[in-house]
Amino acid sequence: MKSFLGIDLGTGGVRAVLLAHDGTVAGSGFGDIPLAIPAPGFAQQSSADWLKACVIAVRQAVASCKTKPAVAGIGISGQMLGSVLLDKKGAVLDDCIIWMDQRAGRERDQIEQELGIGYILDKTANYPLTSYWAPKLLWLKNNKPAVFEKIDKVLFPKDYLKYILTGVLDIDVTDATGSMLFNTAKRAWEQELFDKLSLPRSIVPGRASESADIIGKLTVSAAETLGLQPGIPVVAGGGDQMCGAVGTGVVRPGVISSTIGTSGVVFSFSDACVVDRQPRAALSYCHSVPGKWCMYGCTLAAGGSLRWLRDTFFRDAATKDKSAYAAMDELAASAQPGCEGLVFLPYLNGERTPYPDPDARGVFFGLSSRHGAGEICRAVMEGVVFSLRDTVEIIREYGSTVSEARASGGGAKSMLWLQMQADIFNAVIAASNIAETPAVGAAMLAAVGTGHFAGVEQAADTVVKPVLLVEPDAQNVKIYEEYYATYRSLYPALKNSFRQQAETVKKTAPGREESHV
Repeated sequence: MKSFLGIDLGTGGVRAVLLAHDGTVAGSGFGDIPLAIPAPGFAQQSSADWLKACVIAVRQAVASCKTKPAVAGIGISGQMLGSVLLDKKGAVLDDCIIWMDQRAGRERDQIEQELGIGYILDKTANYPLTSYWAPKLLWLKNNKPAVFEKIDKVLFPKDYLKYILTGVLDIDVTDATGSMLFNTAKRAWEQELFDKLSLPRSIVPGRASESADIIGKLTVSAAETLGLQPGIPVVAGGGDQMCGAVGTGVVRPGVISSTIGTSGVVFSFSDACVVDRQPRAALSYCHSVPGKWCMYGCTLAAGGSLRWLRDTFFRDAATKDKSAYAAMDELAASAQPGCEGLVFLPYLNGERTPYPDPDARGVFFGLSSRHGAGEICRAVMEGVVFSLRDTVEIIREYGSTVSEARASGGGAKSMLWLQMQADIFNAVIAASNIAETPAVGAAMLAAVGTGHFAGVEQAADTVVKPVLLVEPDAQNVKIYEEYYATYRSLYPALKNSFRQQAETVKKTAPGREESHV
């Protein structure tokens, strides 16, 4: 059976899918990845754990196929913004500082002061964020000079997997946008940025590939490890948000996607590179569709907020027939929309859109003795969707009509969360036949790159089919409008308190500025 392998290196694990030639998912597998939080604001992962999880996921995917797959191409998607540091021999120098890490706030501020926001926006189309490569590299230079001096190449997480599978050093245009060393409009590395930040241009590959470009072939050793045939073409792939958009069918104007995974993302397609000049982290990136761009916003702890709630208070809620998440979903459904005034800010690890603030933290506002477990569960879910709506409103500002949003991620498995999105966005929410959209999107890119599909649009038309439409409830829309106004008022009121509290934490929490785990 001719098929295409898609591998998605997520934060919580690696997902592998086999996409059959007719566009159906023929097999899937998953391998867990641990996350290290060695100090407040830090977040790291081991590349060795990624490789173990990748082998587990791919072998499971192959074993789950009813017919032995003949893999004709491989595409890789992955968590964005992480920095994998390699020495001259290609060995990893340190744990990867991943996307949710906020340690480089001081360096981010330094870059803004030295280069100026106007210049940065003109070159990169994005405001500087602590999670981008440039601030992280400067943090390493300031705090781990022995490691920094040994850096020969820096790769994004999924590009490190590509390197292990093919022996080729490659970065694609979607991930490159998150380096802050890349000209987004020109889809090329920006030499001036390297020069101004005193970073060697040699730490990145020569050119940034388009997502469906074939960059190499599966090596003999990698094939043996994965249980595949050597020589399979491997395409450049893309960041998980762009591959997820491909797997959701957001490859033309008019439809957006709403993803609730560990983080939460609202994503829109664009024919041009749109620059939001307000400091609210509305991100303008290269799309995996050649010559196209996208605008999206991210809340750092979306599904991560619900996971925190489960792990902290509801771990014992699971039964023989019901997961803890299902039990929490039922509790949330028992509460009324708006939770009698209980509002949650999902800023557990700082926030990105529209508040790029590493010091922001989670808040329950309006808690009373009337609130119980159901209201707490529902308030967390509503708070996540309120945060996503912030990005929906930015997209609307730029003239996009948001009449339909394609839901994906773990949040798409909850009917309650789907209805909340419909009511809070006041838009139809569509769930598709594709569950693991980044991995499937990566497989679709492999199918495009090897000539099975004529283009990304044809791949999306063939593979992605809406299977459920959720309409907004007019009464709930009115209720949520009022509570959303409350939600929007809270961050401005708390901003200075977040900053002051962060300073207190730095003084009292041991290890806050430690340079190693």
